[in-house]
Amino acid sequence: MHAFDVLGDPVRRRILELLADGEQTSGALCSVIQEEFGISQPAVSQHLKVLREAGFATVRPEGTRRLYAVASGPLREVDAWLDRFRHYWTPHLDALATELARGRRQRRREPENRGESDD
Repeated sequence: MHAFDVLGDPVRRRILELLADGEQTSGALCSVIQEEFGISQPAVSQHLKVLREAGFATVRPEGTRRLYAVASGPLREVDAWLDRFRHYWTPHLDALATELARGRRQRRREPENRGESDD
């Protein structure tokens, strides 16, 4: 399965978002996903299986629990693919950062200007 096919599903994206905060048990993931998406535990397990098989997640047993974590390899591949397109948005983000900085500087100067009179 292609990386964007895996990431195209909102449930799988949400699982990866949860795993980005650190390793989680399958039970904890199922609870959140069931509550947010209203799907069954077997359906969540299928999404976890897709993430594992596509290399986006790892699983390790710890006693009776299964702990899931993000596997960064496929995400690096997605990042490399996106790199070809960054020139479309990077200049706009740089310009936005410049305007935000200009606005902050202006707000800092405003108290100085208020104290001056035009007499």
